[in-house]
Amino acid sequence: MTTNRTALQQTIDEIVGTGFVGISLRVHDEQGEWTGRAGRGELDADALPPLDGHVRIGSNTKTFIATVALQLVGEGKIELDTAVAKYLPEFDLDPRITVRMLLQHTSGVFNFTGEYYEDGSTAPGIVWSGQDWVQDRFRTYPPEELVRVALANPARFEPGTDWSYSNTNFVLAKLVIERATGSTLAAEMQRLILGPLGLTGTVVPETSTEIPEPHAHAYYRFTDAAGAEQIVDVTSQNPSWISGGGDMISTTRDLHTFITALLSGRLLPEALLAEMLTPEAKVGYGLGVFIQETGSGTVITHNGGHGGHGALMYSTRDGAKTLTAALNYVDDADLSLSAEFQQATQRLVGEVFGPVAE
Repeated sequence: MTTNRTALQQTIDEIVGTGFVGISLRVHDEQGEWTGRAGRGELDADALPPLDGHVRIGSNTKTFIATVALQLVGEGKIELDTAVAKYLPEFDLDPRITVRMLLQHTSGVFNFTGEYYEDGSTAPGIVWSGQDWVQDRFRTYPPEELVRVALANPARFEPGTDWSYSNTNFVLAKLVIERATGSTLAAEMQRLILGPLGLTGTVVPETSTEIPEPHAHAYYRFTDAAGAEQIVDVTSQNPSWISGGGDMISTTRDLHTFITALLSGRLLPEALLAEMLTPEAKVGYGLGVFIQETGSGTVITHNGGHGGHGALMYSTRDGAKTLTAALNYVDDADLSLSAEFQQATQRLVGEVFGPVAE
């Protein structure tokens, strides 16, 4: 299908009108490249968000980490169906949990950011929302601490018997990568992806609190002890609280370059790319990616967002058509914009790729 550029600009204008501060969109298709933006880069300024600004990409990080893990499988340093306990014996993990289960969210390991169960009940994890998070957002969490928080709670199900999204899986994947290579995730990411693809706008921040310029600003809203509403700029924060699960920084251009290279076979051999793109049955999750059906065929995607920054990454199976976007907004503990975020995403995907199949 051909994408109407005028309609896309109108759509992002309307998306900003639903409550977002700003949005920057990049589309590559048979017509070439198109970029658009709407709203503001800062609450108290009129300037548009930067066209290719840096953004905290949230759970798009998982696709990068899964790719590195599979590249190391190709190098013979990691085995997909080997027990994670072989690499990380110090955690006393269930020996049935494999590396593949981490990358596909089928391990059953408790989510260290908390669990939401089908019956409506919840189980807390670390503090990652509300006034407490805002005030403590420069704290450093060693990844091992996040894993131990998770393992202090019961598993959600027996390994390999179900699917449940858990940030703990990708903290463990990060630690497996580092144990298998004797190097840091940041160094392996640079060696295997960022360097070869020239992704100069993409960062594995570890505990660094800053985000490179240019960038739109991210905000968080809470009610203080006196009952007054406060809105705080949280662009600067220590992302170690979501280490491996969603801490990376990138740009819409770099996300396009990455997903295109991945799906066109530049990063993984055909057999491993096929493993990555084989979905499990419950929600269609492969290894670090969602596989969706749309009006024009299969779309490979991962999105992410928290704390006033969000990022979208979509591509056709062959990498020929992509949509990447950066959003900045005012977040809160109730995730008040989550419905609007989903509606905006589905609308953009529908216009570029065709309606998402139910």
